[in-house]
Amino acid sequence: MSDIRLRHAIAFEAARLMYSREESEYFTAKRRAAKRVCRGDVKPSDLPANSEIRELIQTFARTFEGDSRIDNLRQMRVEALKIMRLLCRFRPRLIGSVMTGHIRKGSDIDLHLFADSIDGICQILEAENYHFDVERKQIVKHNESRVFTHIHVRDRFDFELTIYDENKAHYVFKSSITGQAIERASIAELEQLLAKEYPDLDLDTVGEEEDQENADEDELEADPYPMFRMLLEPLDKARQSPKYHPEGDVLYHLLQVFELARRERPWDEEFLQAALLHDIGKGIDPFDHVRAGLDALTGLITPRVEFLIANHMLAHEYRNGTLGHRQKIKLEASEHLEDLLLLQELDRAGRVRGAAVGTVDGALEYLRTLADETRGDEDETDGA
Repeated sequence: MSDIRLRHAIAFEAARLMYSREESEYFTAKRRAAKRVCRGDVKPSDLPANSEIRELIQTFARTFEGDSRIDNLRQMRVEALKIMRLLCRFRPRLIGSVMTGHIRKGSDIDLHLFADSIDGICQILEAENYHFDVERKQIVKHNESRVFTHIHVRDRFDFELTIYDENKAHYVFKSSITGQAIERASIAELEQLLAKEYPDLDLDTVGEEEDQENADEDELEADPYPMFRMLLEPLDKARQSPKYHPEGDVLYHLLQVFELARRERPWDEEFLQAALLHDIGKGIDPFDHVRAGLDALTGLITPRVEFLIANHMLAHEYRNGTLGHRQKIKLEASEHLEDLLLLQELDRAGRVRGAAVGTVDGALEYLRTLADETRGDEDETDGA
């Protein structure tokens, strides 16, 4: 695996782990991702920077959450202002992704507070009926052990309040991503940001109308196609065994299978997705590409597409008569067996050197058009 593709694969897997909240720290996410992708030691130079992972996390957020992410950020900032005003005597500072706008699914609202004791903070939270718990965490860094006190507030959004000594109110905190001073906002600075970003927001009554608006909003559907593109494009550098894939790289194979599928089922969006994406995990974990692909596509595909991708390797064994009895019975019980066997045929056929194929953009545009047509038909049916 080339250094560039290795770096991208590690960055993608680390971002997925952090976006799904399986990991919360860049270092541990990178280490776990590298172990999965490489199955061995990785040179430090091959590891992605924290900033690369953060950008990919934002891609996940934009893909899965769409425009709702923008509304969510506004609501989180409003909630941050509410609790900061409540705890104003402790000189609160808003930091992290809610401050910078780089929120991801399940992001906490991170605040720094400055007090010699947490008692006063806890009393205020209790009086306002907030649910919270206190955590003291010991961290060893540069051979120095330090204990940090966090208050985790459970509300409409989750808060993490980190408590520092009063004399550190003017301390310069540095980012683990850039090494520069972190961006943070006092109450006045957050009010200025809100006034600039959301000129329709009444800061004097902030939060009073937001709750009802949020309760009435429906979640917007995620657009999976930017994520599909991001997963597909690096695969032109993913080589395969000439014995089984004489045609060349993974992307060329997938585009061949997609073209064959379009001839067979030009109307079937789900089947075409499976044809285009069935080997997508080879760019993440070539040792277990089925599982890696399904992990990367979680939340982006339907159960039918998931079934086809999950079982496309077993379909080869089924055809060859080498599949175990239990797995055979399980496949034969599925309503999608016929589709799976057709995908297997096309998978075998899509291994021709020099075959004419389209582009990633062309394939995705075709799928997007099918999706729009399907939604249009559903809307007409609903309105009838």
